[in-house]
Amino acid sequence: MVKKLFGYILVPLIWTVLIQVLLCLPGSSLPDIDKFSIPNLDKFVHVFLFGAFVALWCYYFYRKGKSPQILKTIFFGVYLIAAFNGVLMEYIQLYYIPGRSFDKGDIIADIVGASLAYGLSNIKLLKTSL
Repeated sequence: MVKKLFGYILVPLIWTVLIQVLLCLPGSSLPDIDKFSIPNLDKFVHVFLFGAFVALWCYYFYRKGKSPQILKTIFFGVYLIAAFNGVLMEYIQLYYIPGRSFDKGDIIADIVGASLAYGLSNIKLLKTSL
């Protein structure tokens, strides 16, 4: 049942919108991460957000029954979109979102999360469809 649920387009779409909303919130709307006393907690959040983005979209396309060769191309496209979005959102935060700033570490975390999910999607999903 869970596999079927994650195969619907609504799941990755909702996740995509959630990421965009969270990254566009003004700084005053965000909780003070320092209170959690976990170093670099925000970086782990970025890894999770962008990793889940790639994983959910790759799984959605995998469930469509495309050939492994087509899926490789699609998965790479999803990865590129995630990486580009991570970079773009940092610049949007810098110039357009009050109370937010540019952080190269967030870009790195976004790309790390997207890369991990891209690699796992290729290993787990493409292996089963060969």
